[in-house]
Amino acid sequence: MKPTMLAAIAESAQAPLAVRHIARPIPGKGQVLVRVHAAGVNPLDTKIATGAGAHARQPLPAVLGLDLAGTVVELGEAVEGFVVGQAVFGMAGGIGGAQGTMAEYIAVDARLIAAKPHALAMSEAAALPLVFITAWEGLVDRANVRPGQRVLIHGGAGGVGQVAVQLAKARGADVYATGSAASLDFIRALGATAIDYRAQSVEAYVQQYTAGEGFDIVYDTVGGSTLDAAFLAVKPYTGHVLSCLGWGQHSLAPLSFRSATYSGVFTLAPLLTGQGREHHGAILREAAALADAGQLQVRVDPRQFALADVNEAFRQVAESRGTGKTVIRLSSD
Repeated sequence: MKPTMLAAIAESAQAPLAVRHIARPIPGKGQVLVRVHAAGVNPLDTKIATGAGAHARQPLPAVLGLDLAGTVVELGEAVEGFVVGQAVFGMAGGIGGAQGTMAEYIAVDARLIAAKPHALAMSEAAALPLVFITAWEGLVDRANVRPGQRVLIHGGAGGVGQVAVQLAKARGADVYATGSAASLDFIRALGATAIDYRAQSVEAYVQQYTAGEGFDIVYDTVGGSTLDAAFLAVKPYTGHVLSCLGWGQHSLAPLSFRSATYSGVFTLAPLLTGQGREHHGAILREAAALADAGQLQVRVDPRQFALADVNEAFRQVAESRGTGKTVIRLSSD
């Protein structure tokens, strides 16, 4: 009899997820089998469960979940750099038809994972991959953030935003971040200058913090009208706007009049196309180094969710009720 495992399955759009026994995967060439200790819940997971999120190309029924932290239990053929028993983390599945992380085991492409930071618990490490990779691909890969630059993060208390603040700080930038009044203390605690976007116009805070020059880098992690605000806040000629949610219809005129540049960030591409997967592993190794150096923390929601509580965890994320990243714990740290 083949071994089985428990997994949370989205059987059809809008239906509650079902926790069922399914066959345990066998690692193929270049894959490792990971026993999942914790799985992060991202807004995209909840969208897929409702039948939205078409860009993720995840037909239902499916095991959902992008992020994980766990332990290597078996190596497939031609895998190097990992050993059985090693703690790892990564953004490893849940889109493009691949099994997701909300299961007791998952066979993952070894290029997509890295050794877990020693400084982080499993639940903390599981909260990090998607948001850190998204922050890195924007700030480092696209904008080459560096010491002395003024960097504005839109949505500094959000999942990507709080990591982007810490990453820009770690690389020597002078960091500012927008948020609601309730989030300003948290943003300050991360080391950024906090800006209440409801209390100040773009023109007002650009004048206050840059003497009207504009910010060298503006990272929009919110989308919609916030991206339009980013076009107004960026420095002429040398400024660079980034967005991980730039999917709407926007006028480029404000950006063009500044002769500034724009880059989109689509973190899912390596999982969907197979191209650039090694880079994801490399980015995660950078995340681990920063965490172990005390320069990166992640806020995990204090509520404890087991796999059996997956539907309540999804509701919390869909309704934005958490105070930090929602994580499903499949075993103790």
